Amino acid sequence: MPAVLFRTDNDNPDQWREALAKRIPDIDFRVWPDVGNKEDIEFALVWKVPAGAYDGMTNLKAICSLGQGVDHIFAEPNLPEGAQILRIVDPWMAQAMAEWVLLQVLRFHRQGMEYEQFQREGRWVKLPAPETATKRVGILGMGALGAQAATTIAALGFDVAGWSRTRKEIAGVTSFAGEAEFDAFLARTDILCCLLPLTPETTDIIDAETLAKLPKGAFVVNSGRGAQLVEEDLLAALDSGHIAGASLDVFRTEPLPEGHPFWTHPKVQVWPHVSAQTNAESGADQVAENIRRIFAGETPNNVVSRERKY
Repeated sequence: MPAVLFRTDNDNPDQWREALAKRIPDIDFRVWPDVGNKEDIEFALVWKVPAGAYDGMTNLKAICSLGQGVDHIFAEPNLPEGAQILRIVDPWMAQAMAEWVLLQVLRFHRQGMEYEQFQREGRWVKLPAPETATKRVGILGMGALGAQAATTIAALGFDVAGWSRTRKEIAGVTSFAGEAEFDAFLARTDILCCLLPLTPETTDIIDAETLAKLPKGAFVVNSGRGAQLVEEDLLAALDSGHIAGASLDVFRTEPLPEGHPFWTHPKVQVWPHVSAQTNAESGADQVAENIRRIFAGETPNNVVSRERKY
């Protein structure tokens, strides 16, 4: 069995070794930096490798992201030309992401920020009850994660719309597509939830212009990528009162630096990139199947376009 390289700062290599060994008993599983002979490596299962990590891996056939995002793979300037780029599309992750996004939507919808403040002040105050059907949720990105989040939220009676590059047909969810319909999508969105992949087109997509097109008092939820949000623009919109609050799980620099304004801003809730963590046991089925397919000369699943970068 050709060697498989495993590299990440987030996941437990022993869990992945055990999970893959159940499916491929003779797997040659190597954990960075103990690579051994680099020419042996034919499959890489990774998250954010150091620059130049693939140098010398002349037989590398595939690089698989340990998550659904692949921007970290394309950040490598010397990406091997012959290697296919793959990602994990895990129903467990989609469920976890939908739960997290729903949690943020419900917190904003049910006036969680206000009641948390009342508790800090020791005040017993009742606000008028919100009406679910009139709360308009907008999902940026309607891939596997976005679609699951949209249908989960719509099932509770929210008015849900999704925006994507191409039009989607999802029951209970209004579809907006392309640049021409972006402004209309923003204008009808009270809670904006970003689950987009990071590409050159989506970098800085949530900037001052985008935020200004949301209704006054809207909320922002970001579990896509940190580089999609212009942090200074969000802070300005929060301080002006145009944006009422934000829940953020991803940031331009992670961990979020000490002293960053988000840590102490009263309208921002910080999460440490935990909305949908990769699960070794559920993800190993896909990885093992793709290893089998590649070494059998078959087309793997969940191939990423190098051109579109998702």
